Amino acid sequence: MSTTDTGLPQLDPFAGVPDRRYELRASDLLRPLIEPDSSGLRRWRKQATNAPIVLVEDAYITGTLDLRAADLDYLFRFERCRFEHSPDVREAKLLGLTFRKCWLPGLKARNLRSRNDVRLIRSVVEVDADSSEIEDTTVQRGDDHERGVPNAAVNLTDAVIEGSMVLTRTVISHPQGKAIQGDRLTISGALLAYRMVANGEVRLPGLRTGGNVNFSGATLSNPHGFAFNGNGLHIGGSLLCEVDNYGPAAQRQRFSCDGILFLPSARVDSDIIMREAKLGVQQDGPIVVDAWKSNDPYLDPRPALVADRLRVDGNLELSDGFQALGTVRMVNARVGGSLRLANAEITVARRESTPHYDRALHLDGSEISGDVEATSLRVPIGQLRLSDVTIGGNLLAWNAIFSHPGRDVVSARRTKIAGNLQLTDATIEGTLRLQGVEVGGSVNLYGTMVTAPGMRDASSFSLDVRTARIGRDLVLTENKGRPFQAQGGVNLDGATIARRVDLRGAVLGSHPRDGIALDASDVRADEFLLTPAVPPVGRLGLRRARCGTLDDNEAFWASTGGIELEDFRYDALKVAIKLDDDKSLDRRIVLLRKAMDGYRPGPYDQLASTMRASGNEEHASTVLLKKQQFRYEALAQGFKIFGPGVRLWSWLQRSMVGYGYRPVRALGWLLALLVFGSIWFALGTDVCVHDTVKYAVSGPRCLVNNQDTGMQWNPVIYTADLLVPIVDFGNKTRWYMAGVDNWVAAGITSMGWILATTTAAGVSNMLRRNS
Repeated sequence: MSTTDTGLPQLDPFAGVPDRRYELRASDLLRPLIEPDSSGLRRWRKQATNAPIVLVEDAYITGTLDLRAADLDYLFRFERCRFEHSPDVREAKLLGLTFRKCWLPGLKARNLRSRNDVRLIRSVVEVDADSSEIEDTTVQRGDDHERGVPNAAVNLTDAVIEGSMVLTRTVISHPQGKAIQGDRLTISGALLAYRMVANGEVRLPGLRTGGNVNFSGATLSNPHGFAFNGNGLHIGGSLLCEVDNYGPAAQRQRFSCDGILFLPSARVDSDIIMREAKLGVQQDGPIVVDAWKSNDPYLDPRPALVADRLRVDGNLELSDGFQALGTVRMVNARVGGSLRLANAEITVARRESTPHYDRALHLDGSEISGDVEATSLRVPIGQLRLSDVTIGGNLLAWNAIFSHPGRDVVSARRTKIAGNLQLTDATIEGTLRLQGVEVGGSVNLYGTMVTAPGMRDASSFSLDVRTARIGRDLVLTENKGRPFQAQGGVNLDGATIARRVDLRGAVLGSHPRDGIALDASDVRADEFLLTPAVPPVGRLGLRRARCGTLDDNEAFWASTGGIELEDFRYDALKVAIKLDDDKSLDRRIVLLRKAMDGYRPGPYDQLASTMRASGNEEHASTVLLKKQQFRYEALAQGFKIFGPGVRLWSWLQRSMVGYGYRPVRALGWLLALLVFGSIWFALGTDVCVHDTVKYAVSGPRCLVNNQDTGMQWNPVIYTADLLVPIVDFGNKTRWYMAGVDNWVAAGITSMGWILATTTAAGVSNMLRRNS
C-alpha cells in the first residue's frame, strides 16, 4: 500500500507540527491492515505489484501507531513523516520497519521480531525532557511504571532482527535517560550507525550480531555516564568506530564519544578499529560507578574506555589520530592479532593525592598474540601500565613521547615479549620500569632520553631493568647523534642478557639523593660495551657481574662516584693489550685505582687473570706487583704510628724482589753488592799488615788468628761470605776489618739478610696467592 498523490509539497518533518492537510490518523492507517474489507480508508490504495509494503510519505501521523503484539506480513516504510506519539511495535512480528527522514518522539520496540531490516535513516528521535510517555507499560502498580525498564528514546530490549539495524545519520536525543536501550538485542546482520548522533546513553549489553557494528563518524554524548554500554556484547564481524571518509575530504567525520565507552567482557570475532576516534570523559566530573569510589589503587575511576576481559580475534587499532582523555583500560584482555597505538594520544589529569589514579593506558594481564605498535604514541600526562602482559610479537614504540615526571611513566613488571622491545628515539619523563621482563629478542633504547625519574624510598632510577631476561641485546646507545640519556641512572641488577649490554655513547646521570648512575650488580652477559660518551655522574656498580668480553673507555672509569668492582668477572678485553704495550697497561692500572674508593684486591686479581689467560704473563705479574704496592699503602694509612715502617718494608720488597713477582731483581742486587764489596775490599789496605807478631798477613789484609797462615785473601769470596746469611764460607770472621771497612762489611751483611728475608717473604706470598 502507498499514499496517494495529494499534490501537496514534500513535508519537512523537522520544521515543527505541519498544517492539517498533512495529518493522517494512525487508526486510519492501520484499519485496512486489521480490517481488510473496510471501505472507510480514502487515502490509501493497493499497489499494482501487490508487494507487502506499507509506504507512507509526507504525513503527520496523529495518535499512536499501535502495532503492539501485531503479527503482520508487511514491511512498514515511512518517509518524510512526523509522529505525534512514539510508534509502538512492542512484541510485534513484522516483515520489516523503515523510517527515513522522519521525526519521532520515541520508538517502543521491546521484543520486536523483524524478518528484515529495521532502519532509522537520517531521522530524528527526540524525547521531550518533560515527557514520560516512553515509560508507559502495561504492567503498573499504582502510579509506578514497570520495574526494571529504564526509559529510552529507542527501546529495542530483547528485540530480534533477522536482517540488519541501520541508524545512519540519525539523531537520537534523550539526555536525561537512554538514547538507545537494546539489552540482549539480536541482529542477524550488521548494526550500521554511520554518523549517528546520540545524546544520552547508547545501552546495548548482551548485543549479538552476525556482522559488523559500524559507528564510523558517529557522535555519542553522555558526559556524566556511559556514552556506550556494550557489556558482554558479541559481534560476529568487526567493531568499527573510526573516521567516516565518505564524501569530500572536508566532510570527513571522526567517531566521537563524550562519556565512557564501556566494553567489558565483549567478544569481537574480527577487528576493533578506532582510527582517528576521539574519546573523552570529564576528569573532574562525578565518578559514574559506586564501586569505583573506593580507594582500591588498581581502579581507574575516570576511564575513557573500559574493556576488561575483552576478546578480539583480529587486530585492535587505537591509532592514526586516536585521542583519549581518560584512562584506556583493557585489563585481562585477549587480542588475537596486533594492538596498534601508532600516532595516538592518551592523557589523564595528574593527581597529587594517593592513590593517584593517573594511568593513561592500563593493560595488566592482557595477552596480545601479535605486535604492540606504539610508534609516535603521545602520553602528555599519565602512566602506561603493562604488568604481566604477554606479547606474542614485538613492542614497537619509535619516537614515542611519554610524560609523567617524578613517577613511573611505564610500569611493565613481569611482561613477556616474544620479539623485540623497540623504544627508540623516544622522549620520556619519569621512570621506565621494566623489572622482571622477559624479552625473546633485544631491548633497544638507542637515542631515547629518560629524564625526571620517579622517586621511591629505595631508588630513583630513570630505567629499571632489574632481574630481566633478555634473549639477545640490551642496547642503550646513541642514534644519529642523539644519545641515550638516563638522568636518574640505570638499574640492571640481576638481569641476564644472552649477548650484549651496550652503552656506547650513553649519557648516564644520577639523582643527588642516591648518586647511582649504573647498577649492574649480578648481571650476566656475553659482552659488556661500557663506553659512555662522557663520564657518568654518580657511582657505577658491577658487583658480582659476569661477562665474556669487556670493552670500556676512559670516560667509564672516570665516573664521578667511582666504581664498585668486587667479584666482577670478565674473560677477555675486547681490545687486548699487546705484550710490548706497557703504557696501555699502566694507564689501565691508574684508571682502575682511581675508580675504586680505597684498596680492593679483587679487581687487580681479575685483570691479572685476564692478562694471564691471553698469554701475557709479564703484564699479569705487573698488575699483581702494583696490587701489593697499593696494599701496603693502604696498610700504612691504617697504621698511624707504624706507617713509615710499613712503607719502608714495602719499598724494600718492591725494589729488591718486586713482592716476589720480580725475582731477577734479587739476583741484580746480589751481583751489585758482590761487585761493590769486591772492589771495595780489593782496593783497601789494613794498618795491621805492619804487626806481624799479632796478626798473620796475606797481601793487603790481616788474619785475626796469626795461626791461620794457610788462608789466602780473596775479596770476592769474602764479600760473598758476607752476603749469604746462615751459610759460612769460612771467611767472614777470620779477616781483620777496622774503621770504614768494618762498617762496609756490616752493611753488606745486613743487606744480605734483608735481601734473603724479602726474597723469602715475596716468594712465599706469591706461592700462597697462586695456590
